[in-house]
Amino acid sequence: MRKVEVCPYSNEWRVLFETEKKLLQHIFEAELLEIHHIGSTSIRGMKAKPIIDIMPIVINIHNIDSYNGKMIEIGYEAKGENGISGRRYFQKGGDERTHHVHIYEAGSPEIFRHLAFRDFLRANKEEAEKYGDLKEKLSQKYPADIQAYINGKHDAAASLEQKALKWANLRKSNLHFQ
Repeated sequence: MRKVEVCPYSNEWRVLFETEKKLLQHIFEAELLEIHHIGSTSIRGMKAKPIIDIMPIVINIHNIDSYNGKMIEIGYEAKGENGISGRRYFQKGGDERTHHVHIYEAGSPEIFRHLAFRDFLRANKEEAEKYGDLKEKLSQKYPADIQAYINGKHDAAASLEQKALKWANLRKSNLHFQ
């Protein structure tokens, strides 16, 4: 059973990301273009479940399945697309998850979505604080029910995502006119 725990921001999350990034760079080498720290642990000051979300961007998503064995060797479970077409997903830590790896091929619209959400919350501390507070309340209300926790934050996350996409698209269009 997965315990739902939301913690205050920790500087250790950045260190954990950097450590895992090096492992992933070693595994994926030439296939790899970039690696991003995403999710709530990437937003300084925000309360979050202490799970490091990592998003590698690769040249060809279809080549990633051949790396499953290497990922298993460093403690990951390969989950395939896991509900999102064009993604390869890995999780580490079983019920006590420590890391999620979401791999996308360059050009996937999912990359923009994830980075817009992260960057919007980094730039809008009040929104990040409200979202973190909601997650904390839900974790206290549903400490042993991950699905109730996810359902409880769904509408807020969807609303934030829409704001983030508008914000990111506006920033992108403003850059083109400068």
